[in-house]
Amino acid sequence: MSLAAVLGIALALAMDAFAVSIGISAGLKKPTGIQSFRLAFFFGLFQFGMPLAGWAAGRSILPLIQAADHWVAAGLLFMVAGRMIWEAFRCREEPGDRPVDPTRGLSLVVLAVATSIDALAVGLSLAFLRVSILYPCVIIGLVATGMTLLGTRIGPLLGRLAGRRAEMIGAAVLFIIGAKILLDHL
Repeated sequence: MSLAAVLGIALALAMDAFAVSIGISAGLKKPTGIQSFRLAFFFGLFQFGMPLAGWAAGRSILPLIQAADHWVAAGLLFMVAGRMIWEAFRCREEPGDRPVDPTRGLSLVVLAVATSIDALAVGLSLAFLRVSILYPCVIIGLVATGMTLLGTRIGPLLGRLAGRRAEMIGAAVLFIIGAKILLDHL
């Protein structure tokens, strides 16, 4: 498989990670270096690992994944968006009470899975084409990492423009991505 083809696939797969990182970092207003690193590392790692898992699973699992992948991805994005909306509206009882950091714990894992499910299907496709998998996985992971870092730099600019509505805008971005995933598969 040519470098141009792999880069095209990698960029297409990285668009969800890019959009989600913009939404998350807009809600954070000014993500720290470690928050940007966590998003980029996990999104890149999952974008690397999902095609590898799909390739390893081969044809036997394809019908099971194709029937539900879009529902799983959209559901996970809706769940995180709902949590962001709840955080935006809930009352903060104490001055030190801060919203849950979406770049940590279960939220981070859920976002990484939701943005990389398509990569699982790509891995299955590459298995059918009998393509060597390691090279595409590395490129896919690196491009996702780079696009996520770029998104975490753009997001705060949008967050400053949006002011207090940034968290709601971030949630809307996740909701729109989830809705697009469902509409593309219906």
